[in-house]
Amino acid sequence: QVQLVESGGGLVQAGGSLRLSCAASGRTLSSYPMGWFRQAPGKEREFVAAISRIVGTTYYADSVKGRFTISRDNAKNTVYLQMNSLKLEDTAVYYCAASNRIASRVARGEVDYWGQGTQVTVSS
Repeated sequence: QVQLVESGGGLVQAGGSLRLSCAASGRTLSSYPMGWFRQAPGKEREFVAAISRIVGTTYYADSVKGRFTISRDNAKNTVYLQMNSLKLEDTAVYYCAASNRIASRVARGEVDYWGQGTQVTVSS
């Protein structure tokens, strides 16, 4: 089993950038395809980005494509989400996730482990 801890959230102005990190413990990160999800107040949790175990194939929600970049450093057991050109509608709690399935299925929400979440607030 893997434990996930997110960090890097905070308050940022629209148009700004943030980088989220997700540190894994318990098992090596390279065992899992990884993903980021988010949940805004009053809305359901939604997929943001996913990355495969080794090759690093990536998947993105249309709403973040071209602005967000997911990456991983298996040596550091860490996954990142670089968020640029942030918009008000990006405000949400962001969750890191690990899956026992392939990365493309992470995009469909097929996740086995979740982090506790980190708040991202974008202000005007």
